[in-house]
Parts: sequence; C-alpha cells; structure tokens
Amino acid sequence: MVLHRGVSLLSKLRSRAVQQPGLYGSVRWLQYQISTETDLHSQLKELIPEQQERLKKLKVDYGKVPIGNITVDMVLGGMRGITGLLWETSLLDPEEGIRFRGLSIPECQKLLPAAKPGGEPLPEGLLWLLLTGKVPTKEQVDSLSKELKNRATVPDHVYKTIDALPITAHPMTQFATGVMALQVQSEFQKAYEKGIHKSKYWEPTYEDSLSLIAQLPVVASYIYRRVYKNGQANAIDETLDYGANFSHLLGFDDPAMHELMRLYVTIHSDHEGGNVSAHTGHLVASALSDPYLSFAAALNGLAGPLHGLANQEVLLWIKSVVEECGENISKESLKEYVWKTLNSGKVVIPGFGHGVLRKTDPRYTCQREFALKHLPEDPLFKLVSNLYEVVPPILLELGKVKNPWPNVDAHSGVLLNYYGLTEARYYTVLFGVSRSIGICSQLIWDRALGLPLERPKSVTMDWVENHCRKAA
Repeated sequence: MVLHRGVSLLSKLRSRAVQQPGLYGSVRWLQYQISTETDLHSQLKELIPEQQERLKKLKVDYGKVPIGNITVDMVLGGMRGITGLLWETSLLDPEEGIRFRGLSIPECQKLLPAAKPGGEPLPEGLLWLLLTGKVPTKEQVDSLSKELKNRATVPDHVYKTIDALPITAHPMTQFATGVMALQVQSEFQKAYEKGIHKSKYWEPTYEDSLSLIAQLPVVASYIYRRVYKNGQANAIDETLDYGANFSHLLGFDDPAMHELMRLYVTIHSDHEGGNVSAHTGHLVASALSDPYLSFAAALNGLAGPLHGLANQEVLLWIKSVVEECGENISKESLKEYVWKTLNSGKVVIPGFGHGVLRKTDPRYTCQREFALKHLPEDPLFKLVSNLYEVVPPILLELGKVKNPWPNVDAHSGVLLNYYGLTEARYYTVLFGVSRSIGICSQLIWDRALGLPLERPKSVTMDWVENHCRKAA
C-alpha cells in the first residue's frame, strides 16, 4: 500500500511538471528522491554522505570563484545584501518570496500531506522536507508525528524554573528561560564531553533538535496558560498532529483553529539564514554550542521589535485604529491615521516592508486566502484588506521605502485574534515555536557538513576612510 502511494505521488509530480513548466525546475529533483522509509534518522544517514561529497567538490572546483562585491554601504548597513552564509533548507527571492527546498508556499500546500483532504500542510511534513529535500508520504508524516509526541515529555525542573520568574515577565523571556532549562538534557553536550568524533556530531544534534522541537509546544503553552489562564495546563492529545496539538495545549479546539495553527507553524518555520533569529542560531551553533543554547540565543534575537516582536506590534496598532476610529473606518480616514502614525515619529507602519522582499509576502497572501475562506466578514480582516490598499501608495509617496507591501506579520494577528487568541504579547512565542523547525533542521546539516566557526572580519571607521581614500 505504501509503495503504491509512493508511485502514485511520483506520477502526480510528473504530471504536474508536464502541465506546469514553471514548476518543473523546482520539483524535478523530487521525482527520483521519493522514498517509503518511515524513519527520518535512517533517511539522513543515507543522505548525509552524498551531501558531504557535494560540499567537498564545491570547495575544490569553485572555492576561488567570487560571488559578489562588497560596498561600504553594505558594511555600514548591517551587512545587508552580503552573500556569506550557507543555508540549505530555504531560499528567499526578493521577487518570488520563500522557497522551502525549492518549493513555494502554494506548492507546499498542494504537495505536503494534510490532516484532511484540501487542508493545510502538516508541520511534520515540512520538517521532513527541510531535513531530507523529499516530499514525504502521509505514512512518513504520521510516523514522525508519533515520534515527536513520544519526545514531548518536559522535565519538572523546567516548569519550576519558569515559575521562578514573575508572571509579569514577557512571555518571550519566560520562553527563552524554559529552553535554557531544557538544556540540561542535551545529548550533544554529553557526547562531546565523552569525546565523540566530529563526523558523528550530527547524530546527537539530531536527537537534541527533535526533542527540542517536540517539547517547545508544551513549554510555550505552559507559559500561555500560566500568564493568561490561571495556570491550568492542558495535556497532549495522542490523536492529534503537531500543529493541532499546539492549538489544543493552548486551549483552542476549534477544528478551524487547528488548521490555522498548522498553516501558521508551516509558513513561519524558516526564512533562509540571514534573518536575526536564524543567523543567531547558526552563529552560536558554529562554536559547537548545543541546539538548546543555540536556539535560546535565536529566541533572544526573535524577541526584538525589528524582528519577531513585530507581529505583536501589528495587532496592537490595528486595535489602536479601531479604538480611535471605529471598526467601519473609511479609507480616507484610514489614510489620515496612517499619516498620523508616520508623522508621530514611527519609522514604519507595523506589518509593512521587508528587508529582502520587494513584493507582497507570499506568507501574507496565503493567510489572506485562509481568511477569505474562514472569516470573510470579520471586521478586523476587512480593516487589514483596506490597509493593503491604503498603505503602499503612502509609503511610495514618502520615497524612502524599498518595499511598501505587507509582510507576514500584517495578517497573522488578525487570524489568531478571530479564534480567541487575543493576547498580542504572546504572539512572538508562537513564532518561536515555528522557527525551531527551520533553525534546527539547518543546524543538523551544519553539523553533518562540518561547517566551520563563523568569524567575519570587522573594521573601524578609520580603516574604511583610509581604504576609500586609497581607492579614490
């Protein structure tokens, strides 16, 4: 039966490649990589030697080939646009948006297994895709889902560590603290202290990463219930998948909310390696810090207002519009409010613009499609739709913004709010749980490929001035 389904999926992919030439380049490699093996660890053991040889060949054949020119603007502008990091799991195109192992978000929605026909992709399926480069079967996803549930038990000392913090501490502070408390179980640290060979580093990293991914929804939901629901925690439902279980642990059992959480975790999982949280996790891990230490560092970057905390700011700003102007605000009044926000000293309108993208974020688009399907009459959704029409022309008029279009954060809060998760301060924790899938997947490959300690060269302003004078 499994073999039959694998052949069936293969046929579908070939058929789609013929019907859609533009899709062919992104899926043709999948046509000969489909496997029926349900154990993810075994899959990686087969794949890693092949990719290690590929990396060696790249170094030998192309090690001296220049990739691009670095300008002073790039050095002074936060290394913006400098190509200098290997990140296998996803690639962000300024015009096209994110691709997970070559697949766009709409392609992932069509090809990855879902909990029900026509439903949103299961996050376990994306984890399999990121780690192996292969579209999994439903059997493979179910096997991985079961393994994650088996790994999801959180030690009591983690809860005690979180409880030592004031209940008023920001949920991200509590979350990073919980991850640090999980670190005492690190298999990588234990193996390193015993003297493991570097060729085997990836294996305890794999163990830590899957356990971390499995335990994060439990830790995150404990924080939510502690802060907002009088500490009454929920237990894992053995019948549910990763995304639905996360929703259940938080206390939301509407099937539509389960679908939203599957979509949310999937689209927030990875966004190539240059963003603050991904890059921080990679940088810290390059010193051979274990996955817990590395991911805790990534969370602290995600907690910044210019990164993950932005999803909190968006809903708060949208609610400020409603409080001052009402839900049925006209587009003209909305324009006035946008100008008022900009004139008050805010650099951006929350939810608009992106450091790399130069078009509407595909993650925004798929959330909009979800809203059109499930909550088309919601007043806040209608407000977000109007902002889509009002804000970009204003930002273009300012002339200082390279990308005036909405990003992923412009929409997620409205969807969560609709289903009852109204606490905006908590939203970045949801982002953090999701981002573990991408960061940990890449970390396993960092170890497997033996990527080195990251150590870019820094210079002083004197050095820059002298260099430019000589160049002139």
